[in-house]
Amino acid sequence: MHIFNHPNYNFLRWRWHALAVSWIIILAGIAVIARYGIPRSTEFAGGTEIILAFDKPTSEQQVREALAKAFPGGDAIVQSYGERSQRQIMVRVPTVLAESGTALSNTKQAVVDALTKSSVGGFNVVGTEIVSPTVGQELKTKGFWATVLSLVGILLYLAFRFQLSFAVGAVIATIHDLLVTLAFLAFFRYDLSLTVIAAILTMTGYSTNDTIVIFDRIRENLRSMRRDSLNDVVNVSINQTLGRTVITSGTALLTALALFFFGGEVLHGFAFTMVVGIITGTYSSVFVAAAVVTFWRGRGPARAAAHAPAPAPPPNQPSRSKPLRKARAS
Repeated sequence: MHIFNHPNYNFLRWRWHALAVSWIIILAGIAVIARYGIPRSTEFAGGTEIILAFDKPTSEQQVREALAKAFPGGDAIVQSYGERSQRQIMVRVPTVLAESGTALSNTKQAVVDALTKSSVGGFNVVGTEIVSPTVGQELKTKGFWATVLSLVGILLYLAFRFQLSFAVGAVIATIHDLLVTLAFLAFFRYDLSLTVIAAILTMTGYSTNDTIVIFDRIRENLRSMRRDSLNDVVNVSINQTLGRTVITSGTALLTALALFFFGGEVLHGFAFTMVVGIITGTYSSVFVAAAVVTFWRGRGPARAAAHAPAPAPPPNQPSRSKPLRKARAS
């Protein structure tokens, strides 16, 4: 299936503009995270999370006022949950009183008692999640190391399979994807949960696969375009894989969008991370990873050809080496 007929776009022409946009997003994300932080789910922060279904429409402000006496420090986080027609509200208390099971359940009971004594109306508890701070810290540590070890594995594999410049380009592009994704999670205030970590790791693998496809074509073209500059080789390689990139990325993006709009509240964070990751991963494979390779290895044809093996001669072509002379008889 051909989407483009002999595309000839100069992608590297826009690499500096693309890098500038990336830096703006990353720096803005760092500023938001430093100012407000990234919301963490109960799985990482520890605490009690309760999902309540009310008999009549109830606003979040009414629930906050009802919980003000039980949690005077404003510890209780209240937000809508699910479809508006379901009249569900999630109450999250990030800190728990102690590590024992009895104390962990006391927080839930305090929330239920405070709402029962108020005038918010009848409700049912439809879901509860209780995680101790120790378990939350352990999950956060494991999620961090899973991400770091995946980056180290990518670097080692690509350094062995290609060259170091390709490996560095792929890892920098992956780190770029992680920072941009975290920035958008901070912008839109999505909780950092286990499902979001799973989406980040999935996005990391997807972005790396897309980058390897382009790198593999660059390596092949380095053998046949030995007299061309490295920039020309990279542009030709990206154009040759452009149709494949659009088809695979577009299909994955449609799936992630379907999960976002029709998957429900539980999958919103996962689907949002996947949408951002697919777009960012495709963008970084073209404008970040390939640009790093050109920065690393230069533009001249000598440097481009130096890392490429010499092409093998055709099977029927006679050898150009001179025949050995017969030794004269003395």
